[in-house]
Amino acid sequence: MYTDCMHALLEWGERGEMAEVKVKQENVEAGEIENRIIELCQQFPHGITDQVIQNEMPHIEPKQRAMAINRLLSTGQLDLLRSGTGLLYRMKDTQTAGKMKGSDNQEKLVYQIIEDASNKGIWTRDIRYKSNLPLTEINKILKNLESKKLIKAVKSVAASKKKVYMLYNIQPDRSVTGGAWYSDQDFESEFVEVLNQQCFKFLQTKAEAARDSKQNPMIQRNSSFASSHEVWKYICELGISKVELSMEDIETILNTLIYDGKVEMTIIAAKEGTVGSVDGQMKLYRGINPVIQPAGLVRTPCGLCPVFDDCHEGGEISPSNCVYMNEWLEF
Repeated sequence: MYTDCMHALLEWGERGEMAEVKVKQENVEAGEIENRIIELCQQFPHGITDQVIQNEMPHIEPKQRAMAINRLLSTGQLDLLRSGTGLLYRMKDTQTAGKMKGSDNQEKLVYQIIEDASNKGIWTRDIRYKSNLPLTEINKILKNLESKKLIKAVKSVAASKKKVYMLYNIQPDRSVTGGAWYSDQDFESEFVEVLNQQCFKFLQTKAEAARDSKQNPMIQRNSSFASSHEVWKYICELGISKVELSMEDIETILNTLIYDGKVEMTIIAAKEGTVGSVDGQMKLYRGINPVIQPAGLVRTPCGLCPVFDDCHEGGEISPSNCVYMNEWLEF
């Protein structure tokens, strides 16, 4: 009798230990599945589908996979979004989570689409295409997000009657605003002309100083060049611009002077870290004065036009609306 009881107790104990080990193994395995799903979401920040999880963990049963995903969703570690291809699981951003508290999945989806567009923004039509939501629902969501100051609408110079949407605290890309050359979507032609004149004046002054130095011609020529950084510094010191100009802006102006035949450019090798150099190269500019004025036919703007191949009648760039062509014909 005593022996039978002992056997029964031992057998019960062994079963208990086995059950405990099994529970521990299941917990460990569940934790491993969740960790792997989180790793996948970190690897693909825009979101992963259920098919991606299946492909990465083919040995996991659908029930275990579903339980792991539900735990991550319930604990607020994942977001569930709907896209054109189906459901997406994405890591929840703690900052965004605070902003989007109380928002439904549709609002989160629209917010994510706008966030992905970064500083170039996105049209309403593209939001509709990517979200598969009705236009009336999208307009309602956009108004709600704007009222929360999560997004903003910005007018694009590419299409004055259309707006693009981007996150509220993002500075729009220059392709949207037009950069320094636009103010309230209007091209500042007078401002560009003033910059054009001042850049040319600076290069002319440098060339005259080189000629007055009475050194040999090669030294005179080399000393007449100025880097785009020098020109940029000169323009900044003049204080003629209300907006902050970049070196790229100044190089754009200098390029127009090159097309006008007033300036020439050369590229030299430069040491790493030299002010004004990019990838070990530096652009140098100098003002030029032709010895003999060319004949009228030779001075046609088409020969130096950088968009010659895109110019045709009826297009955005055409001879009928070309400023340079009009000036040449008046001459």
